[in-house]
Amino acid sequence: MRRFLALWRARPVLASAFVMACAVTLFFAGRFAVYSVYWATHREVPVEPWMTVGYVARSWGLEPQALGSEAGLPMPQVRGHPQTLEEIARDRGEPVAEVIARVETALTRLREARPAE
Repeated sequence: MRRFLALWRARPVLASAFVMACAVTLFFAGRFAVYSVYWATHREVPVEPWMTVGYVARSWGLEPQALGSEAGLPMPQVRGHPQTLEEIARDRGEPVAEVIARVETALTRLREARPAE
């Protein structure tokens, strides 16, 4: 600790840069850990109306574009933000259960078409 204080007095800019670099590293390491734990525990979640196509695809380990095109859904950024399945159903004037059924059918087809890991 004494060496750091001596460095701080001798080179305050260098010591500040080091502290900032450590803070940024801790921030991104924490963010990575939270992200990893979240998606490790949210695998193959049943499809619900509040989910977006991207969320469903990530949960099931698929590409969002592949799932969207297989289910006949719009690209994720049609309105400037990802639409939920409920918003997609409302825009199309059909029950959300039909959209969910199409997504589940597409999930099944894409999972069967994927080579065994």
